[in-house]
Amino acid sequence: MTSKPLGQPSKAARRSTAGKVSLNRALSKLGFCSRKQAELLIAKGRVRVGGKVARDPALWVDPERESITVDGERIAAERKVYLMLNKPRGLVTTRDDPEGRGTVYDCLKGLDLPFVAPVGRLDKASEGLLLMSNDTRWANGLLDPASHVAKTYHVQIASVPDDAMLERFRQGSVVDGELLTASSIALLRSGGRTAWLEIVLDEGRNRQIRR
Repeated sequence: MTSKPLGQPSKAARRSTAGKVSLNRALSKLGFCSRKQAELLIAKGRVRVGGKVARDPALWVDPERESITVDGERIAAERKVYLMLNKPRGLVTTRDDPEGRGTVYDCLKGLDLPFVAPVGRLDKASEGLLLMSNDTRWANGLLDPASHVAKTYHVQIASVPDDAMLERFRQGSVVDGELLTASSIALLRSGGRTAWLEIVLDEGRNRQIRR
């Protein structure tokens, strides 16, 4: 008999939560309102899930399979949209930025689209492929660590690593008590005092490469 590692959800548990998000996030992803507005509607008892009043904005729901209504009106998902955005450097991956910085949604202005959410994130200083969609099931499948979807990054560093340093990178490092590893790391090119690495990750952790 084998046992699964502590903290790792079972396959049955992953299936039971596949496609599910919090209720306030579901209303946002369906394009009905922002998360904060959703929390107010939920607090006032105006939102029902499966015919029952929902009072908890953190309630997990499947927006594509469960009936969600606001003031008796069914909130249905719009057509499925899948976008590949070449994110420019200098934009943040959020809808509204309290600091007034430019966001990835500035790239979508003028387009006839339902609300789409980023699938993962690229920070302000990063550029490259950013997927966006209103298909929560598809997005969650890509983000689920159990899916092991490989993501490739080209990273410039302020040094030229030798073979020993590259091997240490491959073995991973502990940062803030967390072991950070990559599927593969390779030297692409170097010149002067900098070098470019290709780093492949099959799981996403907050600012993993910069850490």
